[in-house]
Amino acid sequence: MPNIVTAAAISLAIVLAVPGCKIIKTPTPEEAAEAASGGFNPDRQVAEVWEAKVIPFLETRAGTFQEVSALSKSDLDAAAAKYGHKEKDGTAPWTFAAKVSGTIVKAETKSRAAYLDTDVDGDGKADVRVQIGPVIKGTAIRDSLDFVNFNEFKNQIQWAEFGKAFNSHVNALTLEKLPRESLEGKHVEALGAYPLPSAGQSALLTPATITIGG
Repeated sequence: MPNIVTAAAISLAIVLAVPGCKIIKTPTPEEAAEAASGGFNPDRQVAEVWEAKVIPFLETRAGTFQEVSALSKSDLDAAAAKYGHKEKDGTAPWTFAAKVSGTIVKAETKSRAAYLDTDVDGDGKADVRVQIGPVIKGTAIRDSLDFVNFNEFKNQIQWAEFGKAFNSHVNALTLEKLPRESLEGKHVEALGAYPLPSAGQSALLTPATITIGG
């Protein structure tokens, strides 16, 4: 009999305790990864600042590609102060914010690292190459921003992932929706950033916003 009474008491205690139980949600793989990295989630961080800070910064900072390119060739210090940014530490080149407005003279859309060679001065020759992904080379958007810096990140790996997150964001938001056929001869408008090219090389601009035609 005592055993029956004890078992009944335990069962009653369990029943009474159930309403007070807290159900813990199983975290998603993304949430688990964020927790494991101390709250680092580059995709979320980029999405949070994109419209509020990134686009307004580039709109304010950018000059026309012709202006930026010409000044960087004649007076790099002046161009850097007006349009550029780079980390104080490291050997990365200056990255410039620029606006492109011109005619597509060549469209390479078969490659995953697709691009538009664009004439901005009307001479029929390409002056700047605009990346349209899905593979985007470099981290020009991140590198153009003066409100983020390497010291805010735990290590080089997080810094690199943060740079790639900008590319992923603009690709999903804009680039993957662009037309891919019959682009040559069409007008293109883009706002973005590019690293100072080596001598004899074309500027490679990563767009934050872009429109084709219209």
